[in-house]
Amino acid sequence: METFEVVIVGSGFGALAAAKSLGKAGVKFSLISSTTEHLFQPLLYQAATGMISTGEIAPPIRRILAEYDSADVRLGRVVDVDPERHTVTYTGAGATHTIEYGRLVIATGATQAYFGRDEFKDRTFALKTVDDAIALREQILSCYETAHLTTDASVRKELLSFVVVGAGATGVELAGQIRDLAHRYFAASFPDIAPDDVTVTLVDGVKDVLPAFGGKLSAYARAKLEKSGVDVVTGALVTEIENDTVTFQNVDTKASRSIAAKTVIWSAGVQASDLASTIAKRTGCETDRAGRLLVHEDLTVGTEKDIFAIGDVTSLNKLPGQSPVAMQQGRHVAKMITGKTDLGTSFRYTDKGSMSIVGRFSAVARLFGKVDVSGPIAWVMWLAVHLMYLVGFRNRYVAVLSWLSSYIGDRRPHFQYTDKWAERIEPVEERRAA
Repeated sequence: METFEVVIVGSGFGALAAAKSLGKAGVKFSLISSTTEHLFQPLLYQAATGMISTGEIAPPIRRILAEYDSADVRLGRVVDVDPERHTVTYTGAGATHTIEYGRLVIATGATQAYFGRDEFKDRTFALKTVDDAIALREQILSCYETAHLTTDASVRKELLSFVVVGAGATGVELAGQIRDLAHRYFAASFPDIAPDDVTVTLVDGVKDVLPAFGGKLSAYARAKLEKSGVDVVTGALVTEIENDTVTFQNVDTKASRSIAAKTVIWSAGVQASDLASTIAKRTGCETDRAGRLLVHEDLTVGTEKDIFAIGDVTSLNKLPGQSPVAMQQGRHVAKMITGKTDLGTSFRYTDKGSMSIVGRFSAVARLFGKVDVSGPIAWVMWLAVHLMYLVGFRNRYVAVLSWLSSYIGDRRPHFQYTDKWAERIEPVEERRAA
């Protein structure tokens, strides 16, 4: 049985932050990931709307860690952990494998939550993976192409109706981009489809858009979205999604409203990955309602001092599920493992700021938890920060060119027309009716 000083499970921001720190220190570690790439998830919506390619936001993990001689990368899915034997069991290449660890870092992130309505998963589009982005991009294309061909007014209206559930960063950014597509891209490609023919509805049960910001920034984001043509419906819960129709109910008045739409995108809520429940059982760790591990202050799990958990799979002191938190946690764990920080040291998050793009040349940002910025300045800051986090010089260079052609020009360089749109119409309709 192979033995590693550290085994890392996951390939997100937290996992890579820990891996790079351990690699620089020469610590022998193995990183096990269920995917071959490191996904820059905050930019998935741009891949779904053709601004950038999926390759720019999903570089290979092996390539990223190739510079570290002590790194070992494995493609597989972890199915069990034995704290007593210090072993991890995973499946990969059609077989089951077991390796031994000195210390274990769980960084498997979170998946989409449907609040007990799991049937919504098959009736909506998510935006958590590269495949999700590709599927949504092809769905948007197929809706326009079919609307161009149909002579049925009611069918055309449904095809050009988009509902986004969840007014967090992903929902806001996506709703704004779909409206921008209607105004500045498809308007030229489809002369018979006017921008006003396309409706985008953003729905959330909370009262504020971008509730994590609140106050003036939330109000600014709402005003910008409404000015672009997005119908913002807050304080309303989705009660049913069936037969290409979304029904939602006002939380105060209980009044219901229904919208016919071929495309419903779900970006409301998250739940911990499946591995979290296994870790909870094996270590006696408690979980919250979303299944996230309630880790100790030093990021250890349950009764185990050699198992750490970081990022979106955890819950600690109401920290936001954002990449800066995961990266700082990954580096904190690495410092304890390498002895740069004492074991048992409590994690302290340094809030350098959070931001969200709202539309073309507009964004909101809160710096160091207290300085609010909105408008073009915040938009430029958003671009700069996301460029900094993109892995690799080529990715940054290509992203700049893509953003220039999309934001300043009216092109979507990666919104390819494929022959798949014709194949998707019947399957999509059958799936929605199921």
